[in-house]
Amino acid sequence: MVMLRLGIPISGKDGPLVLTVPGRKSGKPRSTPITPMYIDDKRYVVAGFPGADWVSNARAADHATLTQGRRSERVKMVELSPEEARPLLRVFPTEVPTGVGFMQRSGLVKDGTPDEFEALAGRCAVFRFDPVTA
Repeated sequence: MVMLRLGIPISGKDGPLVLTVPGRKSGKPRSTPITPMYIDDKRYVVAGFPGADWVSNARAADHATLTQGRRSERVKMVELSPEEARPLLRVFPTEVPTGVGFMQRSGLVKDGTPDEFEALAGRCAVFRFDPVTA
């Protein structure tokens, strides 16, 4: 997190970002590193753990902030339905290969195949980041 906040590149331009959302109970900013997925000029994130706190906070918030280095952007997070999430989860292993090992270690997938990831629809949240217009 410290390296990300300082803007020290650790994985290229499409690497990790810091997602900050207000806490659903406290309202205080809560940050977590994420690796977005870019499909058809849109950005998405897949939750690596069902029931993760940041997911609950994102569901309760009307906005979030994405930060990479010194550049921050306010966004709206839109959770996808399981039907909308399936094709994105299917391409996750090729689009975010670093996430495959994470999901294997967490026990969500065994081999990291597209079929295994698609089967996570409805269990792991998938969000799209939309720009916030003034």
